[in-house]
This record gives sequence, C-alpha cells and structure tokens, in this order.
Amino acid sequence: MQCFRRQPKRSVSQENILREQSRRVAALNGMRLGLKDDKDLKFLLKGSQLLKVKSGSWRKERFYKLQEDCKTIWQESKKMLRSPESQIFSIEDIRDVRAGHKTEGMEKYAKDVPEYRCFSIIFKDQRKNLDLIASSEDDANHWISGLAKIIAHSNSMNQKEKLQHWIHTCLRKADKNKDNKMSLKELKNFLKEVNIEVDDYHARKIFQPWCRLRLAYARRKEGFHSFSPLRLQHCDKSKTEALEDDEIEEFYKILTERKEIDKIFQKYSDAEGFMSCQNLVRFLYETQQEEDAVVAAPALIQRYEPNERAKRGNAMTKDGFLMYLLSDDGNIFNSSHRKVYQDMTQPLSHYLVSSSHNTYLMEDQLTGPSSTEAYIRALTKGCRCVELDCWDGPNSEPVIYHGYTLTSKILFSDVIKAIKNYAFKTSPYPVIISLENHCSVDQQKVMARHMTTILQDMLLVAPVDGNKSQFPSPEQLKGKILVKGKKLSRHEDPAGTNGNNNLEAEDVSDEDEAAEMEDESVKTEIQQKGKSDTLKLAKELSDTVVYCKSVHFNGFEDPSHPRAFYEMSSFTESKALKLAQESATSFIHHNIRHLSRIYPAGWRTDSSNYNPIDLWNVGCQIVALNFQTGGTEMDVYQGRFQDNGFSGYVLKPEFLRDEQTKFNPKSITEGTWGTKKKLLLKIISGQQLPKVNKSKNSIVDPKVTIEIHGVQQDNNKKQTKVIENNGFNPKWDEEFTFDIEIPALALVRFVVEDFDMSTKNDFIGQYTLPFTSLKQGYRHIHLLTKNGDPYSSSTLFVYISIEDCD
Repeated sequence: MQCFRRQPKRSVSQENILREQSRRVAALNGMRLGLKDDKDLKFLLKGSQLLKVKSGSWRKERFYKLQEDCKTIWQESKKMLRSPESQIFSIEDIRDVRAGHKTEGMEKYAKDVPEYRCFSIIFKDQRKNLDLIASSEDDANHWISGLAKIIAHSNSMNQKEKLQHWIHTCLRKADKNKDNKMSLKELKNFLKEVNIEVDDYHARKIFQPWCRLRLAYARRKEGFHSFSPLRLQHCDKSKTEALEDDEIEEFYKILTERKEIDKIFQKYSDAEGFMSCQNLVRFLYETQQEEDAVVAAPALIQRYEPNERAKRGNAMTKDGFLMYLLSDDGNIFNSSHRKVYQDMTQPLSHYLVSSSHNTYLMEDQLTGPSSTEAYIRALTKGCRCVELDCWDGPNSEPVIYHGYTLTSKILFSDVIKAIKNYAFKTSPYPVIISLENHCSVDQQKVMARHMTTILQDMLLVAPVDGNKSQFPSPEQLKGKILVKGKKLSRHEDPAGTNGNNNLEAEDVSDEDEAAEMEDESVKTEIQQKGKSDTLKLAKELSDTVVYCKSVHFNGFEDPSHPRAFYEMSSFTESKALKLAQESATSFIHHNIRHLSRIYPAGWRTDSSNYNPIDLWNVGCQIVALNFQTGGTEMDVYQGRFQDNGFSGYVLKPEFLRDEQTKFNPKSITEGTWGTKKKLLLKIISGQQLPKVNKSKNSIVDPKVTIEIHGVQQDNNKKQTKVIENNGFNPKWDEEFTFDIEIPALALVRFVVEDFDMSTKNDFIGQYTLPFTSLKQGYRHIHLLTKNGDPYSSSTLFVYISIEDCD
C-alpha cells in the first residue's frame, strides 16, 4: 500500500505569497510566448470545469487548468493513487485542437450538445483523443483559441528561447519550497531533471571556495565535459549555501555555455567579439560550403543577430552565431528541399509515393480498433495512397475493417468524409484510394454513390486531357483523388470509350489480402465462410477507376505485346523482394511504365514493417507500410518523404526512369548512376537529450549510431563511445568515414540510445534524411521521437564533409 507523508500546512500569508509568485512566473512565461495580457491565456491559467466524454454512458465533469509554465495542462482525476505526473500533459504533445464534432467520439457521443460548446484535443502519439464539452460557447472559444495561440507561439520560438524556457521551468520545479533560492538538495534535483548525474562531492563544489587539491581532483575526472561544478563555485557569492537571484542567472549562463561553438566563433571573430560580414561570408563559403555565401551572410545577420549594435554594423555576435547554427539555416537537412523543387510534370509512375497499408487500423491486424482518425494521421504525415478494405455492413451501408478478424468496423462513408477533409491539408498532390472490395453489388453501388456525392469534383472520373498512352503527372492531378480497384473488362479504356455501357455487372478476380494472414483463427473463418476466387463487380464502382486498374501479375510483359499502362499489380513483400533479387533490371523496366504496390507479409499480424529500401531501389512506387508502427523502417520511410517539400511524391533517379537502363542494385557496374562519394562525419556533442525513464533518478548514458541505408554495398553502421550520466550536454568528438556507391539511393540515419549493459538499449531519438539532402559544415540535427515528431530542443551537433571518390 502506498503511504503519503502529511505536508505541513501553510499559513494564509504563505499561500498568498506562493499564489503571487505563481502569477508572476505565469506572466513571465506568457510574455516569453509573446502573449502578454492575452485574455485567452489568462482564462486557461485560471482554469475551468469541462465535461470529459468517453462513451455514450461516460460523461463526467473535470477541472482543467494551464500550469504556470504555460507548457503543461493539469487535469483533475478521481482515480485513487494516481501519480501527479499522470494528471499532466504537455502542450508539445498536442497535434491539433478541433472545434465541434470533429472526432469519432464526438460524432457518436455528443450529438445532443451544440457544436459550439464542443472541442477535441488530438495528441501526437497513440494516445486517445480528449473529447471535451465546455459550459458555454465563450469557454469553448477561450480553450480553442488559447491552445492554438500557445502551440503557434511555442513553435515560433527559436531554440535559445525554448532552452531558456525549459531550464527556468526545471529550476522552478526544483525549488520545492518556492523560496526563489536553490539549496544543495534542490540543485541536485534540478540537475537530475535536466539529465545530469552529480554526486554530493561535486554538488558541494558549487557552494564552496576554490581549492587546488579539488581542482586537481576535478581534472582527473572524465566524462563530465563542459558542465563542471568547479566552474560554478563562484556562483554562491552570498556564501549562504544556496543560489539566489543573480547567482541563479550566473548558474544558468555557465550551464548553457557551448564551448565547441565558442571555439568555431573565435576563429572568425575579432578581439571585441564580433564576426564581420566578410568573415561570416568566409565561414559560410569555406566551412559550410554555401555557394551563395555573399548574398546569405547579410540576410543571416538580419535574421538571427539579437544585438542591435552588431546588426547595425553588419556583424554577428556569439549569440547570433549560435542562433544561426540552431536555426533551419544551420540544419543538417537542406532547407531548399523543404519546398517542392523536383520536376512534377513526369508521368505518375516516375515517382515514389508515400503509401499506407490497412490505413484504418490503429494497432495490430487481428483485434485492434479501426478508426477514421488513422486516415487523418496518415494523410497529415504526407501519405498519398490509403487503403480501404470494404465489406457489406448493416442498413445497406458498407463498412471498413480487416476481414475475418476481430478488428472493429467503421462506416465507408465516414472514411470518405475524412479523406475529403484531410486529403490536401499537407500536400496538394493526388491521393490514391486503394480499394479492396468484398461487397455485394448493391453495396458497391452505395460505395460509388458515396465517393461521387462526398468527393464531388475531387474524384477523378475521366482521363486528364484525353491522355491514353501514359500516366498524367502529379502536377496535372493536383487536388484530385484517384481510385485503384478492379474494372470491368469491357470498361477498361481510360479514354471512356466503353464497349457495352448497358452491362450492369460481371465477375472479376478477387484479390483478398486478409486471406493471406498466417493466423489460425483467420484460416478457420475463411474455411467456414467459403471463399470464391471471383467477385461480381458493379458498373458504378468500375467507372470510378480510371488510371489504376488492379490486375493479377503474370510476369513481366513481352515487349511485342505491351500491357496497358494503367494496369497495376499488388505484391506481397516476399514476392516483390524475390523479384528484386532475381530480376532487378526487369522490375525496374516494368516500374518505368506501370505502378507497383507492395504490402506487408501475412505473418505481420503485429503490424510490424518491412524495409522499403530494396523495393525503392528497383523503382516500386507504392511501397505500403503500417503507419501506426514506429521503428527503423518507418524512420527511413519518413526520412525519404520529407524530401521534395513533404509532398508525398519523390522523383526517382534518372537511371530508374530511363527505358534503356541497365542498372541493377544487386550487381553494381560502371554506369551513369552518379559520382561515388566519401562522407566524413564528426559527432561533436548532444544537447538536452530527453529522459528515457521518467524516474527522477534515471540519467541517460547516450551513444550515437550512424547508419547508411541504400544499395547493399552502401549499407553500413558505426557508433560512438558511451557517455555516462549526461544527457544534458554529452561530448563525443568522434570522426567516421563512409564510402557511398550510389548517393541518389542512400539515406543517413542518426540514432541516439541510452546504453544498458544488461538489457537492450533504450531509444532516445533519431533523425533520417536522404544523402542528397545533407548540408555540409557544422550543423545541428533536431531529433525526432519514436513516432516521428520533433523534440522541442533535443539536438546533436555534427560536422559534415562530402568529397568525390577518386
């Protein structure tokens, strides 16, 4: 049984003092966010009662309040023995705030409440949505507007501002008695909070005078790096065995020093601590390999220099230099690749397409929930091809679920509405609806009617510009939704010149991916129901298919009898990998003119993923993964598609589009595959790595692994040493080299783990990007979570150099 220590009761005057302190801290944090005296922020800080909705029978009143840090929200809980941490969630964890009945929960359980009182908080990870009802329209508007402002202003803060906000929040949290002083015990708690382990000996050095013996001892200590308590001894000038006011600010400055950046800055700055525009040009050109250095330097000074005197003198201070290196301009990812820069006028088959498998599933393939939210999440992550497994439902309404399993069912019409609402929020380029149809003819007609009436002009129902010989381009298909599915044989001409328009339906081959699952209960279900190899297809549904007609793969085509370009096949991962291994060049030629869709093997009932690299290397476009499952495969996938403006379409290299190509990724020979490169990479330091174990006493022991993913010859992995007990500012200073045979197909993945000698290392963060998107010089890598979302201030600092191989 958990025991609770009775807290000493505070007097009324003490409570008033603490309340006033909290108000001042909240006001300061609001000002840092650029929301000084904002009415919505004040309302959230005060808090309000809201109805939390979980089901038709569960709707309960709870109190919600923004904390003084303006970063976390406290929620009341009636559960016994619930930890304080479980009652708080971070603003950084919120993906979206939706007004009205815009989630499945609100649609099902709050239809009796006016939309203007309803709103939902959508989280970045796999947490369930938080559906809430306010007591009035004004209260709902305060929450919706207030949260949107905090999220927007937090995202617009630069890295230095985020760091300052975070450290001051940790300092405030460590000050248990709220006396605005930091005792020895509170200091140790603070350092643990920011991921540094310090023993009593070192902690006491912050408060005690210099001693040569201790200095010698400290110099023998290794692994503590730039944060040495001996450098902090002069902080306690008041000799009170506590840090207060200016001493805490001095402590903050020393804690956040970046010696490795100071060293770079000193090389290009003058005695007064200014880097002239001319020297900045030299740094950008010589070290950063920026070709437009002369134009870029003055712009960077105006953008990042906080000192007005330096800015007027067209120079940069150390603070401005740090802000530049932490910005998008100092990022390892080429900022020009954040917008669409590739040729988007090539045929659709010339692009890799971000694609999801069984998009409706939130968890596993056998018993997990199906949800329209899964489509929204996939589309907002840049997915351009979503899958719908359609079955007859009650009341003549088709449903979507994983056939023969216990996964829950959702309405086909609700999914089409979600696709309509979110298809083009992230990217304007076409979305492909991949239909796996198991419905009766009558319900197929309902499907066709829903797509036509809900999607309206978005739905492509006729060829673009009468194009009969090849796919139109993503540019031509902007804002359009294409349907991939079966098509009646007499209606297969995409130009619309159908032979027998009076034909209502006919049998077509049935492609049933669910039936391939290696699960005994699924096999039993199929045997009991009986399964036909054919399906009767309704003309109305057939007519929605224009450019993506599903056909069975019967081998690569005979050049003398070419297949229609719009015929496409789906392959299980094992079959596709076998073709890639044994007939790579033929597969590449096939994928120049035709679309190929790949999906996970039937044994992946846990929704695990396969490696997409080998299939991209032979030009397969629609390589569908389970978007709900994080891991190396999904990291690589999102790394590939963050290129080209996160548009969901990446142009294949020329040698995968050339009809005369002889490229074979399994047997690299001399050819026009690009110049071989040598990558020199130095891992210098890390900053504010997150805690893996939320326990206050758990400090990470970080190590970095660099992985190359590409053709077989390029696949490689190297790692740094382990830094013990320091996740705040670990230093590695280790160099690595990699030879890259085919740069156009290579991706680089940086993984940070918490080393554990006895068990598997814990994941801390990662970042993956195409080799061709690497920027050279000194760069920061902004780490991502397991789910692919950015940490607010966790980074690696690296040096990159790329040379042509002899």
